[in-house]
Amino acid sequence: MTKITRFSTALRPHVTAKIEQLGYADIVIGIPAYYSGGSIVHVIKTVVKGIELYYPHLRAVIMVSDGGSTDDTRDLARTVDPKSFNVESIVTIYRGIPGKGSGLRAAFEVAVFLKARAVAVFDSDLLSITPEWIRNFLDPVFNGYDYVAPYYNRYKLDGTITNTIAYNLTRVLYGQRIRQPIGGDFGISPALVKYYLNQDVWATDIAKFGIDIWMTTSAIVGGFRICQAKLGVKLHDHKDPSADLGPMFRQVVGTTFQLMDQYHDHWVKIGGSVEVPTLGEFVGQRAEAFDIDQANLIAYFKVGMNNFGGVWGNIIEEGDLKIIEKLAGTEKSEQFLMPIDTWVRIVYRYADAFHRTPRQRFKVLDTLTPLYYGRVGSLVNELRDKTQEEAEDHFEQNALVFEKMKGYLIELWETKEA
Repeated sequence: MTKITRFSTALRPHVTAKIEQLGYADIVIGIPAYYSGGSIVHVIKTVVKGIELYYPHLRAVIMVSDGGSTDDTRDLARTVDPKSFNVESIVTIYRGIPGKGSGLRAAFEVAVFLKARAVAVFDSDLLSITPEWIRNFLDPVFNGYDYVAPYYNRYKLDGTITNTIAYNLTRVLYGQRIRQPIGGDFGISPALVKYYLNQDVWATDIAKFGIDIWMTTSAIVGGFRICQAKLGVKLHDHKDPSADLGPMFRQVVGTTFQLMDQYHDHWVKIGGSVEVPTLGEFVGQRAEAFDIDQANLIAYFKVGMNNFGGVWGNIIEEGDLKIIEKLAGTEKSEQFLMPIDTWVRIVYRYADAFHRTPRQRFKVLDTLTPLYYGRVGSLVNELRDKTQEEAEDHFEQNALVFEKMKGYLIELWETKEA
């Protein structure tokens, strides 16, 4: 059994010495990194340009907290000299268990020590970041918002975890229509940064993964002032949902389900949802279409039927299981359609099963992944002839179904086991 060391800080001694010399900063930008040699220079240079353009009178620190990359990520990051009196950069390996959460913890600690007035964090693999992103995240914080979530302009088949589950559950559980709760880039107030650091999560799986949905949920439940910032297109290393989003699905959904246990008393009282203020304008970029391997999605779903059919029978309603069995026998991919109400019941029943089987919860969750692939395969057909605007309306209608069926979830959750 691996022993997890609990560190009182994510900062190494040389970082502590550096920030003691700096004394204070108005802005801290955190960039958690891992094997980002191909993009890190672009991200840092863009952040520097954004600060120089929009906040030339303020003192800023850029904190690159790396997870121990063995490529040239840190060396390349150090080659970027801000060449600005008011901008400093720190490049370091963080302390703590490996994961984006530990990287963010290091940046948050720097922000608290330097008494920063505004904080923003950016993924290190961004290809589409512009100087305007820095302004669009920081201005709302300077104007009184605590949490600024990203609102990207995305292609209709991008962000499938968001569109099938993360947006829907955030909305139905916590009543806030945060369109991209797992976007990866955020603006944060000093008060919220301190709130995050005071949570006892930094030696848990949240420090490894699931940090984005945890930050969003914690900001809502903590009663912080939230908005969204229009950013334009998010481009990074493209992820085909049919190829490698299974592990990410496990991380995001597992964290979401765990938080349902923690915040049950909060979400069970929420009815309906409200709009979240969306600020700014999209930064002149349009999302480009890309191909998605529907055949692979459906094949993965069918393998899941063979491997987990018995488990599905113990979790899914009988009527929905018949629909799933019929889908598994579908020969023509263009006829592959999973009804939204079936999908909602499946998600809710898996949330309940996760809640009731604490020792086996992630084994249970793994059997949901092929069903998610099936749902994405269905979306390919549902959205095939829709414009981007029509697709967005489709996702909103799906979210409404999640909302209307919340009573079903509550009834499951509160039913005593025999």
